[in-house]
Amino acid sequence: MTKNSFVTNIADVGKRLDVFLQEKHPNFTRSHIKGMIENGHVYVNGKNKLKAGLSLKNNMTIEVEEVMATPISTQAEDIPLDIIYQDEDLAVINKPQGLVVHPCASTKSGTLVNALLYAIKDLSGINGQMRPGIVHRLDKDTSGLLVVAKNDFAHVSLAEQIKQKTAKRTYLALLDGNLKENEGKIETFLKRDPKDRKKISVQDSGRKAITNFKVLQRFEKNCLVQFDLQTGRTHQIRVHAKYLGHPVVGDKLYGKEVKGLDGQLLHAYRLSFVHPRTGKVMTFEAKLPSYFENYMKKLKKIDQ
Repeated sequence: MTKNSFVTNIADVGKRLDVFLQEKHPNFTRSHIKGMIENGHVYVNGKNKLKAGLSLKNNMTIEVEEVMATPISTQAEDIPLDIIYQDEDLAVINKPQGLVVHPCASTKSGTLVNALLYAIKDLSGINGQMRPGIVHRLDKDTSGLLVVAKNDFAHVSLAEQIKQKTAKRTYLALLDGNLKENEGKIETFLKRDPKDRKKISVQDSGRKAITNFKVLQRFEKNCLVQFDLQTGRTHQIRVHAKYLGHPVVGDKLYGKEVKGLDGQLLHAYRLSFVHPRTGKVMTFEAKLPSYFENYMKKLKKIDQ
């Protein structure tokens, strides 16, 4: 089996191994590269028992076995987008329920990325050709706000704000049943469920996940809750809602399917960050989708 070989230099010092490899193979996703590393197809100075987050040093020899999958071609597609703000550095998108953010093995077209490539001329390239401009994500059936970077300068700043938790993301969700407390904090460890790889679950170890919640309205059999993320883990709000014993209404994975709904009633309604160029704090809000509001109109309110 042939190998591609690279040698790191001063500019690579401190980079993660998976980031370095994606720079060398921009057509492939970070998850695919991580899989290659974990399966022993990447060697650093002759060793292949490595972690994707390995911090690189100068003059390291990195060899990659030729087992790369065929890249998915990402094409521009004329898909309607609700762009609520844009300038030379970024755009804020109100993503509809049912739209996948970027192409993957199971969804090769019809994604937000395909729509962005059609609607916006320039997008940042840090995440490669599969995820141009994508700084953070929303689940397919979660609606609401996300910010897209038009250049690498903006991307680095926005990604750092999300990492450092200075960018604020607030969600609204309708839960099954009523929470006992009016507000509180959920703090757990999350990682892939060993019994179902599609799910994330609360476990004794994993990545720390912190979510603040506040009940906004109570109904006879439901409650409307505001969630503020302190961390941004996969499925975090959905898993934490289930952990509280009150999954998000319509969540087919962590709760139950609801007739007349296409997915969970979870909406990213407020997004706040510092503009990378101007330094100005920018806050955006997107009202609840009509299907969300219409569902709540059928519910009987109770006093809190």
